[in-house]
Parts: sequence; C-alpha cells; structure tokens
Amino acid sequence: MALFPPFAVVLLLGLPALAAQTDPGIYVDSKICARCHRDIAASYARTGMGRSFFVPGTANRIEDYAKTPEYYHALSDSHYAMTIRNGQYFQRRWQLDAGGKEINTEELKIDYVMGSGNHARSYVHRTGRGMLIELPLGWYPDKGGEWGMVPGSDTPHPQTRRFISYKCMFCHNGYPNIPAANQAPGSDPVFLGELPQGIDCQRCHGPGAEHVRTAGRASMVNPATLSPERRMEVCMQCHLETTSGRIPAVLQRFDRGTFSYIPGQPLADFAIHFDHAPGTGHEGKFEAVSSVYRLRQSRCFLESGGKLECATCHDPHRIPRGEEAVRHYSSVCLQCHTSTHPVGVTATAAGCIACHMPKRRVDDAPHVIMTDHLIQRRAPANALTEFAERPPEEYRGAVAPYYPSPLPETPQNALYRAVAQVGLGNNVATGLPELARLIDEIKPPEAEFYMVLGDGWKFLGRPQDAAAAYQRALQLRPDSARAMRALAAVDPPHAEQILARAVEIAPNDPESWFRYGVLTSSAERIQKAITLDPWLPDQSRRLAEVTHSEPALKDALRTDPFDDAAWDLGGRIMAEKGEFRDAFFDFERAIKLHPDGRYLYDYALALVRADRFDDAQKEAEMAVRADSGLVEAHELLGGLHVRKNELAEAAREYRAALSLKPDLARAQLRLGTVLAAQGDREGSAAQFREAARGNDAAVARQAAQALRDMGIR
Repeated sequence: MALFPPFAVVLLLGLPALAAQTDPGIYVDSKICARCHRDIAASYARTGMGRSFFVPGTANRIEDYAKTPEYYHALSDSHYAMTIRNGQYFQRRWQLDAGGKEINTEELKIDYVMGSGNHARSYVHRTGRGMLIELPLGWYPDKGGEWGMVPGSDTPHPQTRRFISYKCMFCHNGYPNIPAANQAPGSDPVFLGELPQGIDCQRCHGPGAEHVRTAGRASMVNPATLSPERRMEVCMQCHLETTSGRIPAVLQRFDRGTFSYIPGQPLADFAIHFDHAPGTGHEGKFEAVSSVYRLRQSRCFLESGGKLECATCHDPHRIPRGEEAVRHYSSVCLQCHTSTHPVGVTATAAGCIACHMPKRRVDDAPHVIMTDHLIQRRAPANALTEFAERPPEEYRGAVAPYYPSPLPETPQNALYRAVAQVGLGNNVATGLPELARLIDEIKPPEAEFYMVLGDGWKFLGRPQDAAAAYQRALQLRPDSARAMRALAAVDPPHAEQILARAVEIAPNDPESWFRYGVLTSSAERIQKAITLDPWLPDQSRRLAEVTHSEPALKDALRTDPFDDAAWDLGGRIMAEKGEFRDAFFDFERAIKLHPDGRYLYDYALALVRADRFDDAQKEAEMAVRADSGLVEAHELLGGLHVRKNELAEAAREYRAALSLKPDLARAQLRLGTVLAAQGDREGSAAQFREAARGNDAAVARQAAQALRDMGIR
C-alpha cells in the first residue's frame, strides 16, 4: 500500500539536493526478462510483489464493486462510492447539506491500484501534471473483503490530496521515468509516460540494460551469490521500517537519489535506519512494514549466527499457498526444532506459524492483518481484536541508529546522526547544537544539511539563525526554490523580494507562486499557481480569502470538504450577503471539524447580525472558553451583556479585552460608558481619557465628547 513507505526524512522535509541519481537508461522494461525467463516470470507475477501496482481491469479485480454501492464514513460525515463505467474505475465522494442535497462532490478516475490485495488495496489517481494521489477509500480482504478508509484517513479530516512520493514508488513499483529536474530528493513526485506495473526483476537483480544488450553475457546480480548480509539487504531495502511514526526512520544520504540503490551495494551507503531510543516504550511496536524489524528481534534470528534470513523461508519468485504453505514453513522450522516438534507433528493444522508467527492487526493500520515476523512462544490473545485507528504520536525524544548498528564513527555519519535528532522536530533542542557544531567544523558541501539546520532554528523560534542557514544553502544551490521559500518565511522584511526571485528562477513552480500570491494578497499570483497545478491543497481557499469569490470557495470545499478554515470562510461570506441559513450551516461545519475560538466568534458575530442575540451570547461564551486570548470575543461578549443591562459582566469582559490589548481604544471607550452607568465617575473618566489619547480618531472624538458631557476638560 502507499500508506507505509519507509519515508526518508529528506523526503518528509522536502529538501532539495543534487542527488547521485542512477542513470535511468541502465534499466529496461521488465517484460523483456520474461522472454528468456518465462517460467520464473510467470510464477513471480502471481506473488504479492508482482501484483503490487497495476492498472485496474477485470482480470485483476477481486473487489465486489456491486455489493456495496455506497460507503458512509461517519467520522467525516461523508459518502463514497466505487463505480465502473465503460471499463473505467472511479471513486466518488460527497456530503449532504441541511436539506439532504449533495454538496462538495468529487469523482476521480482510478488510474492505478496499489497493493496486491493480500493485505489491502488503495486506489490512485494521476493528475494532469503527472503526480499521483492516493484516494481516501481503500479495500481490505478481512471478513471476506470490505471497503474502509486507508490508514491516516479514518479521521474527521481524511486526506483528499495525499501525494505518493518517489520513495513510496521505490518499494511499490519498478523504475519509473521522472523529469531530469526532479531527480533530486525533495522534488515534486512527477512521473512521465507509462508507469511500470509491479515491483520488477531489477529490484533484486540490478539494472538489466547491459544484460539485454549483450544477450546475457553481462551478468546480473544473483542474490544467492552475495554474502548473507548483502543478500538480506536486498530485502531490507523495502521491508525494513523501524516505525511509521513521526521520526526520521530512514535517512537517505543526501548525495544519493531515490532510485540509486543497486542490490549488492552496502545498504548503509544508500541510507541509514533509525529507531526510537531504547527505553521510551516503543520496543513492542508491530507495524505494517516491520517484518525484518520484528524478525531481527527474534531469538531464532539472534542465535542463528547470520544463517536465518528472509530467503530461509521465502522464495521471492514463488509463494506457496494453502496446505503447501503450511508444510513448507513448518519444514523450515523443523530443521532446527526437531527435538521439540518431531517431523510431521504440529500443534495445529496451520503448523508452526499459527502459534509462533501469528497473523495480527498492525498497530498503525487496524484494518490490515499481517504475519508477525517476531518468532515467539505464544501468539498474543488479542491478535485479531479490532480497534479504532489511533492518532499519530508526536514523539519528542532521541532517536538511535538501528541499521547499521553500531554506526561507524565517521564525520559524515556523525552529521547524519545529528540530522536524525533534528529531523521532523523530534529532538531539536538537544540535537541542534551538535548539528550546528558539526556543520561548522566539517562544512559539508551538500545544501541539505544547512536546510535541516535552518528548519531546526526555525522550530526553536530563532528566525535570524534560520535565515543564515538557508542563505548558506542558497550559496550552495542558488537555483533552489525550496530554499528561497524557506528563507522568505523567516525573513519577513525581504520576503516579497525573495519570492519574486523564486518565481523568476522557477517560473513553473506552483508552490512559489502560491506563497508569493498569499504574501502579497494577489489573486492573480494565486491563480497562476492554480493554473500550474490545480491539485495542490489550500490554493482555492486562499484565492477565496483574497477575492471572496463563491466559485473559488466552492472549488476549495470540493477539493477538501474537511478544511475547517474553508467552512468558516464560507460562513463569513454568506453572512456578509445576509444568507444566514447557509452561513450558520457553514459555521457549524467548521466548528464540528475544529472547535476553534475564532470560528465560534465568527459564528457569534453572524448571529448578532441575524438578531439572534441569546444564541450569539452562547457562542461568544464558548469562544472565550476555547481561546481566552481572543480579544474580539471578549469585546463582543461585553456588548451582549450591555444589551441585557448586565453591567458587571460587561465590565469584566471589557477589562479582559484590555488586559490582552491595553491600548484598545474601542474597549476603553465602552468600559468607560459601562462604568459611568454604574456610577463610577472616576473610573469612567480614566477610561475616557485613555481612549481620547488613542490612535483611533473616531473613538477619540467620542471619548472627548463623553468627558465634556461629564464636565471634564
């Protein structure tokens, strides 16, 4: 599935780099392999790896599209349907308004299916620009086959624009054709031409172009001839993930491209794997891409002296099934455990595996059931118990090198160890000083180290230090639009100039145009970004914020109907037009998605405009409870109390507003008026004097008049 790629931190951080990318010309269409290796190719095509990515069609369909014409996702209050029309496949999503009418409808063509269906399948749409989006509804073989939200989307806010990275495709497909300008890690994952279908032979045997050109005289990589360590690394390039949690679990070296690993090379020359630090309570995690991680914890593996490896049990060209699988896997166990289980004797009809390598629901995707490769005495009692998807953990601690371990003590490895502490903000305060020291000492030539350093300083609230790091990255990579955008974010006085330079250097970069448009409140520049790539999130909402355009807002909600800010904006636009029924519906949607104090205040303000003062007061009270620092909500609540002649309560709210913003002349004037009504002449005069000295001319005139009315000059 697309959900569990061993993401490199360089990709998650979006870092640009001059990668040592393998020449794509050394790879061939794997269909050529079948010309000479017909039987192996035929059996491999039936494995999960051979069926990992494909164009949907009748021959590869295992889902029952007709059985469930509609899927309702209660958490997000949205509906989905999977349909087939004229031999093409579609996923449709919609919601219902207060009257039961469909709104925010989006139907996208399913261009590819990712996943064999052994554990799950997800559905992929390809945009006009050539980027791939994983759609929110997936399919699982559990209970005979059922639809369900993909991991990460079984929430009140499913991801509607979840782009599939190059690293994801690295482990779910062959070698795609990508633009030369996008070879560097952190580039937008754009794919050219026809995509390969399935993980191909070259993933394990290396590039095949020379082998084909010389009619077989040029040798391919044969994993059987590699050392046990190199042989297992062929599997580990995809099947080793310490965690899918938010840590830099795989740190791809900055001078390597995503598709540059070749079997037989030391995996550590391509990437370093990290894990949660020992003793942080993460040792027992069982996740979707953790087969090698769990196997390496097993006593059988640890005591085998390197003899137990993936290929001990698995023939990658052929997967046994049914009774044959039971006999095969049990026979492997019985090679060593004959004294415990005599040959031919197994505890259950399912053989050794049922108890010692049980199938379990994985921690990070409860719909997915997989074999736990931790060889254990007894299966957990709750291995198949269903549970709700858990929110992602925000880990804030050290990470430790996992593979290779120990990590060789070299200056470069020290740098990567420090990058891992800072990456994704997990251990910045502790790790950043060491990263800064090492960069100053080693002065690495790769711009990415300075980008990570800048991101760390930004995370700690030190924009000047962040700017210096980004500027150094730009010295090394003057054409990096990503570095320019990062610099603009921490250098507000020069941000417009920096972004203008970014769009000059990269005129087809939609993200730079978008940032430039938002900064300058330019509808034209935001529209330019949308024209370049209409699929990037937030763009239509930002355009609607600038223009208050209903079509732009409608497009924003079609794109992402779970965007609370878009719903709040819709409420404000409708309230301005006096269309209160639609406004209230939009505000309630925003608040349901995120009960933010600002949204509650906006709702209360609209209720005031509709003369629903009691309801407005309830929402305003909720607003200040949600965000006690919201000055405007205190002001509004003060006015609502005045309207009901609740002067003490009104004075309290105006004082709360002034405690947050002492120079707010409007609140001073209103508090002075309340105090005067309470008979507090001295207190009211003091507030009027402050308001009269303020910068708001209209308020100053009113305050001066109030003082004159009191006989005070």
